[in-house]
This record gives sequence, C-alpha cells and structure tokens, in this order.
Amino acid sequence: MSVWDGATILITGGTGSFGKRLIQELLAEGKVAKIIVFSRDELKQMEMRETFQVDFYSPLRFFLGDVRDQDRLYRAFRGVDIVIHAAALKQVPACEYNPFEAILTNIMGAKNIIDAAIDCGVPRVMGVSTDKAVNPVNLYGATKLCAEKLLIHGNFYAGAAPTRISCVRYGNVLGSRGSVIPRFRQQKEAGVLRITDERMTRFWITLSQAVRFVMRCVEIMRGEEVFIPKIPSASLLDLAKAIAPECELEVTGIRPGEKLHEILISADEARNTVEMSDMYVVRPPRRKEMWKEGKPLPDGFEYCSNTNPWQLSQEEILKVLDTI
Repeated sequence: MSVWDGATILITGGTGSFGKRLIQELLAEGKVAKIIVFSRDELKQMEMRETFQVDFYSPLRFFLGDVRDQDRLYRAFRGVDIVIHAAALKQVPACEYNPFEAILTNIMGAKNIIDAAIDCGVPRVMGVSTDKAVNPVNLYGATKLCAEKLLIHGNFYAGAAPTRISCVRYGNVLGSRGSVIPRFRQQKEAGVLRITDERMTRFWITLSQAVRFVMRCVEIMRGEEVFIPKIPSASLLDLAKAIAPECELEVTGIRPGEKLHEILISADEARNTVEMSDMYVVRPPRRKEMWKEGKPLPDGFEYCSNTNPWQLSQEEILKVLDTI
C-alpha cells in the first residue's frame, strides 16, 4: 500500500501556490481519504472552495488557523497521518522590515508543528525549505535555517512516539506567487525589464516538479534527513532575455539580503550528504548508517547555482516556461 492510501493529509499554508498544486495532484490520484487545508486567510479558502467545487462528498476540508497558535494546531492534527508544512513568511524585504513576525511564523511556527505532531501521534511530517536557508545572508534565510534545524532535531523529542520528521529543500519555483517571472511579464508591457545584477544565477524548479518531489520524499522518508533535488540553474540575464528579448534591460543593483548565487548544499553539509540518481540526501551526522545506498560526495563539494553543471540556455528556459 502507498502511504497515501486512505490517509488524512494536512497542509499548512495550503492556499498558497504549492498547496493548491499539491491538492490537485492528490485529488487526481484519488487515494487519500481527507485533505485538510490549514491557513489563516478566509478569502483564499473561499476561493479554493469555488475552484475545487467543494461539496458534502469532497475530501477537502478547510481549517482556519495560524501556525503560531499551538492550541489550534492540536485541534487540527487529531487523526492526521501526514503533515506537509509549507506555511511561511517568505518575502525577503517583508521579513527584513518585520523581523519579529518572521521569527514568530517561521521559527516558532515550526516548533508548534513539532509539538502538535508528536503529541497527536502524526506519523509523518515533511517541512518545505529553501536554498536561502544555506549560508543565509537575510532574515528569511536565517529563519528557514532555524526551522530546518528544529524540524530535523524534533525527531529527538519524538522518542518512542511514531512521529518522524524530515525536510525538503529546493530553489526558486518558476511562476509561483511573488516570483520574478510574473514581474518580468508585467514589465515586458512597458518595454523595460529591471534586473538586479547581470551575473546573478538561481536554481529553478517548476511547481509541478516541486510537488512531485515532495510527494516522493514523503513516501521514502526515514526521519531526520533533508532531501534536495537535482535541478537546473539559469542566470537572471538569460531568463530576462528569454521572456522579453526585445526589451531594454535596466540594472538596479543587488538589494539588501540578496546573494549573487544561491547554494543548496554547503561544503560543510556535503560531508554528511549522499548522492542518489535524482537527488541528494543530507543525513544526520549521528546516523551515518542511513541511506548507505547513496554515493558519498567528494571533499569540497558544494552545490551552487553558478557552478551547477546543469545550466539552462535561453531556448531551454523558453521550453520550461511553456509548461507552466
């Protein structure tokens, strides 16, 4: 049996781009018994009800709540088999300007997820992280690093309880809410695209690929590991030229909290990381017996967007954009 067969799934931040696509996939497969959308925006929940045409027989349930509210999480987690924790404050400038809010949601929210999952006996918890958590230079990245550490080490608190917790970490999601692509397409109408630096590179993954990766990692997780997909990189300059080759480019300079290049696996982490056919798995240092089927990485390995051997050309970028 699949872990999804007859399962009750709860998705925090379920009204976001990732949550909506995940729900589409789960409903299409038709294996789960119930999907609980846990989020704090009643308007987005209402819009989702209309989009998915929710009726009495639908497996979809909507639960208003905030990950900051531990009592509400305890109520929501009863009888849940799988929690996918995607709720976060993720806009870098907003987190820089509202640091306490970012900490309360991204860090304390993760702590509340751990406590509720263990105490309610949720067997599987998968946290969704970001490349900005590796060697962070902004508050958003720092909070996601803390959230990762809390979730992974939350397994210590589980003890004999059935709860196992892991994370996935990937790069920028093409076309997601708040990503650069919708902004470039909007700027295209004015004839000028604004980029921060011509040298900047990023890891890219489509929303569908991200969802399928998370689902697969939920199926194979053992607890305490971080899963990282093998994904392509592309420069911001090539992305801009692919979207609007006829437009002028205006270089505005790197914003506070931005990097020229992102990292998915640091050189220090690489010592505890193994390579699989289509992903990397960061093992807990104290449990090196895990994932022995993986290939150890060479000394000094670093998974960085500018040195990634899989670089998308402008033509390849256009093909990917046609799929989203």
